[in-house]
Amino acid sequence: MTVMDFAMSAKAADYHQRLSDFMVEHVFPAEASYHEYRDEKGPKDHTVPPVVEELKVKARAAGLWNLFLPSESGLTNLEYAPLAELSGWSMEIAPEVLNCAAPDTGNMETLHLFGNETQRKQWLQPLLDGEIRSAFAMTEPAVASSDARNIETTMLRDGSDYVINGRKWWITGAADPRCKILIVMGRTNPEAASHAQQSMILVPADTPGVDIRRSLPVFGWQDQHGHCEIVFDNVRVPAENLLHEEGSGFAIAQARLGPGRIHHCMRALGAAERALALMVDRVQKRVAFGKPLAEQGVVREAIATSRNEIDQARLLCEKAAWTIDQHGNKAAHVLVSQIKSVAPQVACDVLDRAIQVHGGAGVSDDFPLARLYAWHRAMRLFDGPDEVHMRTIARAELGREKSALATAACRPSEPAACRPSERA
Repeated sequence: MTVMDFAMSAKAADYHQRLSDFMVEHVFPAEASYHEYRDEKGPKDHTVPPVVEELKVKARAAGLWNLFLPSESGLTNLEYAPLAELSGWSMEIAPEVLNCAAPDTGNMETLHLFGNETQRKQWLQPLLDGEIRSAFAMTEPAVASSDARNIETTMLRDGSDYVINGRKWWITGAADPRCKILIVMGRTNPEAASHAQQSMILVPADTPGVDIRRSLPVFGWQDQHGHCEIVFDNVRVPAENLLHEEGSGFAIAQARLGPGRIHHCMRALGAAERALALMVDRVQKRVAFGKPLAEQGVVREAIATSRNEIDQARLLCEKAAWTIDQHGNKAAHVLVSQIKSVAPQVACDVLDRAIQVHGGAGVSDDFPLARLYAWHRAMRLFDGPDEVHMRTIARAELGREKSALATAACRPSEPAACRPSERA
């Protein structure tokens, strides 16, 4: 039996210390400047606050760059997990500063795995260098996009081009003026088997016919990068922009979403840890009914429950990461569904408790709790809603071959007098 060891390697421990120091020295102090810029510009402005670009230079100089991609950083998924968790403490700034922000991470992985040499040179390298940003266009407003086979956008071959028509939404990153490339999923062959109808193609953001209609708010909050609704109206791109081959879109989506889902979960644990830290700090300073909130039994229970839930979720996340490293994405797909359905819920629950003990301050912008809650509540929908992942988990459990132990334990008991041997 293979022994699972989740202990930090010496390399991971070194990165963890350096990144912790970087967060304390640079990232947390930059949050005020980030939000002041956003407030001054207003919700319809999607330009990046200058402090982000300043910190990107510092992070790269410190060797804290592209940590998510094993081919670049040399880190395994298990080694990256605690680093991604640290970045989740400041989700609006830290992931991008480290060039480890979605959707760019998933797009970089996709280009790394499925792009040809020309595509990687034109789009992957600028993304790895943090010079541009990107978006991934799959979800559609007219269909249940949790089943990617429903995608209706068409990408039809016309001579040496593909012509794209359709409507997408919740396309994260597309409003950012630095977004230069879209990976678009659409139907190239409606007559093929259901898993072979879809393909993916690279669409430069300035291609004629790409119409960004609006950026959708989350609980009234506008993301700096935008979550956009986009209409593709006879968008024509060269056939050489196709990723991999026709009919491989569904497979590419699964390969792209696997690591991306677990990265989101790692960061969610960081957000939960920050919420717990804020909760502990708050209840030690606030007095109600003659004693600190920390001495109220219900508050202590909220703290203890939060610690239990975070640590349980972290172990599941580490198990999923370890399994990907040892056996690949396919072998870990049920574990990824488990942590994807667990981590966002844990983050929401811990954040909700932290908001509660902060009272009115908890739902204001004076603390990051409301923004963190909005993001992680949305996380229960993107990259597959909870229900789809629970379906995957249940299907795997129902299809699992029973062990001898389970078979024996499930055999119904009956009185000795009723057994055939006893009656004889």
